[in-house]
Amino acid sequence: MLSYLVHRILVMIPTLFAISVLVFIIIQLPPGDYLSTYMAELEAQGEAVDPGKIEFLRQQYGLDKPYWEQYLLWIGGMLIGDFGYSFAYDLPVSEVVGDRLYLSFVLSFSTIIFTWIVAFPIGIYSATHQYSWGDHGLTFVGFLGLATPNFLLALVLLYFGKVWFGTSIGGMMDPQYLNEPMSWAKFLSVLEHMWVPVVVIGTSGTAGMIRRLRANLLDELQKQYVVTARAKGLAPLKVLTKYPLRMALNPFIADIGNLLPQVISGAAIVSLVLSLPTTGPMLIEALRAQDMYLAGSFLMFLASLTVIGVLLSDIALAVLDPRIRLGGGVER
Repeated sequence: MLSYLVHRILVMIPTLFAISVLVFIIIQLPPGDYLSTYMAELEAQGEAVDPGKIEFLRQQYGLDKPYWEQYLLWIGGMLIGDFGYSFAYDLPVSEVVGDRLYLSFVLSFSTIIFTWIVAFPIGIYSATHQYSWGDHGLTFVGFLGLATPNFLLALVLLYFGKVWFGTSIGGMMDPQYLNEPMSWAKFLSVLEHMWVPVVVIGTSGTAGMIRRLRANLLDELQKQYVVTARAKGLAPLKVLTKYPLRMALNPFIADIGNLLPQVISGAAIVSLVLSLPTTGPMLIEALRAQDMYLAGSFLMFLASLTVIGVLLSDIALAVLDPRIRLGGGVER
């Protein structure tokens, strides 16, 4: 098991390196840079632009250097905890992101926990009560959740919250805590407001996971070892939990790696609709303004979170299914 874990961690290193290169290339793809965008905004407002000042700023920020040198400076600083300087906010990136990374992590983690808690029992019930009224009803709700975009569900909840309760369900905390440092009162306020974005972001992922768990469990319940166990008189609950459920959990656990990007990408648009102080709105604004260090730091954080999620799912699969460890040559 130890060698399997070391192997998976070693695989992460070139993966993150390749992601960093792709992130840098994607950020540099639009023509111009932050200063070009800044000049265009000033000219659109009718303000004079000093070319000498722009050239000075380009040299100061290192934007006049070759791309490969800019990449080395960016990735080298990131390895020692220096995420660069945000041009738009005129502050170090680590100061700009502040609580946004923390809130994004908490929101993503809570959404995944919500997805598991809801999808697991419903998927088991649908598989063990195939074609019942409950199965049909839950299948309909699942397809409805898959077909409804997250941002549309957020808009519907905002409307009904205003019409029925006379209040806005947007935001992730009470207004008085927006610019305050993290405290116990602020943490409790975040917990009070978190259920709405968690439900909105987790709906489609929950619906999809219910369908996958139901399909996998139905396949296992039709196999010969289950028929034999029933013929020998084993209790239905023991027949279910002994082997079929364990076998059906493999895709369920493996979906962690697929669920994280889905949660993160869905959270970006939902954060704009619900006015959530997470990484999504700031990332979109940084990409629009070509604030390369801020955008690159956000993208690397999200990519690292996804890679770590895949690593955790691989470890959980190895613990759950010995065939993965044995098949990988870890134990002989």
